[in-house]
Amino acid sequence: QVQLVESGGGLVQPGGSLRLSCAASGSITNIKIMKWYRQIPGKARELVAAINEGGSTNYADSVKGRFTISRDIDKNTVYLQMNSLKPEDTAVYTCNVYEIVDKRGYEYEGQGTQVTVSS
Repeated sequence: QVQLVESGGGLVQPGGSLRLSCAASGSITNIKIMKWYRQIPGKARELVAAINEGGSTNYADSVKGRFTISRDIDKNTVYLQMNSLKPEDTAVYTCNVYEIVDKRGYEYEGQGTQVTVSS
């Protein structure tokens, strides 16, 4: 079992920045992909960013050039640096981790952290 704990959410003014963190603990053996999703009220859940074990990254078009996903392998932690925040970035952000153990895939998610962009 893997536990994920997100932190770093909060209230920020438009144009501001926040950095989200997601620390994974437990029986971590072979993480393949770490992702950040967001849920905006009334909209479908959106994959914001992903980083694989090789360090390759992908971003939603809506956040390209503003958000950066990174990871600290030693700390089993993934980060989401969010710059130039807009009111439409307001959402609950959730960390997601996919690992393979004994050739079987397992997916875990955190509880989510609220990000509110408002003046």
